Amino acid sequence: MGSTFPGATGLSEISIYDWPGADGAAGGSPHVHTASTEAYVVLAGAGRLETLDSRGFTTTALEPGVVLWFTPGTVHRAINDSGDLKILVVMQNAGLPEHGDAVMTFPPEHLTDPAAYRRAAVLEQTDADTGLAAAEEAARRRRDLALEGYLALKDAVLESGPAALAGFHAAAARLASARAGAWAGLLAAGAARQAEVTRRQLVSLDTAESIYLANARTTMGKRENRRIYGMCGRIQAWELSDN
Repeated sequence: MGSTFPGATGLSEISIYDWPGADGAAGGSPHVHTASTEAYVVLAGAGRLETLDSRGFTTTALEPGVVLWFTPGTVHRAINDSGDLKILVVMQNAGLPEHGDAVMTFPPEHLTDPAAYRRAAVLEQTDADTGLAAAEEAARRRRDLALEGYLALKDAVLESGPAALAGFHAAAARLASARAGAWAGLLAAGAARQAEVTRRQLVSLDTAESIYLANARTTMGKRENRRIYGMCGRIQAWELSDN
């Protein structure tokens, strides 16, 4: 990867799963991000975003043109009502989500032990468009397990309010803590580095210095030639080239 996307964000296109869950609604694996804000730009289809956060349970309609974002700690579930819901995801701190920033809402017994969580969470990086039944079944099992825990958590929030999230948040933080030390390097190479570049540019502009503008360039994003099974759906990502 030649450079990072503006703001050290990550960019991906997600086709939300159309697999019905235990409650009859189709969608992906509910989860939470522990250190990154996530944004949705709805491209096609129709659905809903269910969230559990400091306001309790909320649901937001998703249709083309809708833009929304949610901060770390927001348990979220994308629901695909139309069967063709497609979302452009802009993720803060590119690299952190790929290195374990997300924690799925598995039942509590899968959250107390990192090894048990990994066994339930990890999927092989299989092409999601090959029609390989075993790969899809594995992704569906993971989604169903996350949905099982989510529905219980949702009921608890509806009954007791946002305080019911405390146990899950604590478990998510414990799981993330083993990896958090390595994330400092990702932050330094990404968002912190870009902020420092901007700071230096402002110093230059303060004295009407324009030399850095001569280094202007255009970078092309290369669309990957396969989709993979993600938490919410089939993911199409881009790599950045040096062109």
